[in-house]
Amino acid sequence: MRPLTERPWLSHYDDGVPATLAPYPEKTLVDVVRETAAQRPHHTAAVFKGARLSYGRLDALSDAFAAGLAARGVVKGDRVALIMPNCPQMVIGQLGVWKAGAVAVPLNPLSSDEELAHALAATGARAGVVLTRFYVKIKRLQPGTALEVVIATNIKEFLPPVLRLAYTLLKERKEGDRIALVPGDAWFQAFIRDHRTAPPRAGPSPSDPALLLLTGGTTGIPKAALLRHHGVLMAALQLNRWFQPIIKEGEDPLACVFPPFHVAGNVGILGTALVGRNPAVLVPNPRDVDDLLRTIRKERPAVLPAVPALYNAMLAHPAVRAGKVDFSSVKLCVSGASPLLAETKRRFEQLTGARIIEVYSLTEACMAAVATPVFGTYKEGAVGIPLPDVDVRIVDAVDPSRELGPGEVGEIVIDAPQLMEGYWRDPEATQSMLRNDRLYTGDLGSLDDDGYLTIVDRKKDLIKASGFQVWPREVEEVIAMLPAVVEVGVAGVPDERQGEAVMAWVVTRSGMTVTEDEIRDHCRRHLAAYKVPKRVAFRPGLPKSAIGKVLRRELAREFRAARP
Repeated sequence: MRPLTERPWLSHYDDGVPATLAPYPEKTLVDVVRETAAQRPHHTAAVFKGARLSYGRLDALSDAFAAGLAARGVVKGDRVALIMPNCPQMVIGQLGVWKAGAVAVPLNPLSSDEELAHALAATGARAGVVLTRFYVKIKRLQPGTALEVVIATNIKEFLPPVLRLAYTLLKERKEGDRIALVPGDAWFQAFIRDHRTAPPRAGPSPSDPALLLLTGGTTGIPKAALLRHHGVLMAALQLNRWFQPIIKEGEDPLACVFPPFHVAGNVGILGTALVGRNPAVLVPNPRDVDDLLRTIRKERPAVLPAVPALYNAMLAHPAVRAGKVDFSSVKLCVSGASPLLAETKRRFEQLTGARIIEVYSLTEACMAAVATPVFGTYKEGAVGIPLPDVDVRIVDAVDPSRELGPGEVGEIVIDAPQLMEGYWRDPEATQSMLRNDRLYTGDLGSLDDDGYLTIVDRKKDLIKASGFQVWPREVEEVIAMLPAVVEVGVAGVPDERQGEAVMAWVVTRSGMTVTEDEIRDHCRRHLAAYKVPKRVAFRPGLPKSAIGKVLRRELAREFRAARP
């Protein structure tokens, strides 16, 4: 890591944000929760549909859950799958897994059978906690996995009494949450009830493994990145200090919009909320924009993280367009996981009065890496500057030993204390990304003289049209300038003349239209001729990952499949 004197970005830090947080405390998030529970037992840790979970109760319930896991044979180092969205059971379960000395494996319950079977088998999870509506699915997959214990939990268990009754009468059966357990399986609440008097367990040490998070699903077979407890705490502390110029510790709620199986949700938001003692507002399904807006109205979060597609969805919502949603509580919006188009940023900031900052990182970097200063200089097109104790370099994509200078495009390399330990039982894949304690991201970008990072694109998304290099994001930014365009994806498709041609898939705003010729004419005014899309297709929506990232390669795959 280069000396502090050679990091030009430090002069752009907000007041009060230090260049380094070292030495980091020798603690884990389990220690943080226990300390808060001892000092402020009634302080709100999480909010779910109006119900509040205090730190005292969170600590006690997770203690009991840890004891229940131990009673069923879970020992230090075992993996426990958590197959749930954002809900109190997820937070209690993960802390309980850690207190039992085990490794949490948060998984997307909406994944296909094949994806879940692969994840469970690859991580060797011995136990799993699953939302009741996915119980049958997990039982169907269990024979091909190491699962010995399946623990079911109903989404209604932590709802306020009136909502719980209404759910039982009106929605429980329809949503698939009314189930019968197979003998040998357990209920989440019974697990806790039966072990409430058990003494607290020692819990993990900072060097112990904490999380196995799946990554790389849009680029091939997902791999499980192993994150250690100390790295998770470091990343949460870095983001906490980055937000401090605008967020009041212990008071301002943070909306948990990113799902817990994504590093931004698990480490970036939940971890940051815990170290700052800020209430975590749990949003189980952010794609339900009606419910998200109701949550914003009622719980008034100060921090609203989201992917660009969700900001666009909120902007397009009739209630938002009619001015019926009060965003005045929102001080800070945090955009990540995919490029934030300048037009989306402008429109959402104009609507809310809040600042949108961008963050850039990877699961392998344990979340914290690069972010826009909250009050400092914003540079359009740049994702920000390295956080405290993070160093970023640009190296030649062909010869990684050669470091590039300001403005030169190459591979982004991250040096930070919280990097992943490696991919679970995959030394070859680990070696391809972790070399000499640095993370070779596979992303291409450049640093300017001030240390601001601009992402050009993924190496694998580069379009080579007639020998010219075209970066999809640049074309997407231009097309998104058109008022009628709400979403756009750009990728390369096979072409007889060019070898590969630029193609754009466009979603138009409700009640507005734009033609292919108008899009191409607009692009000609802003782009070189070889970057202008040769093909334009209109769609009602774009394929997205579980967190809302547009899947460019899926668009290209669909195109190729339709034209053998």
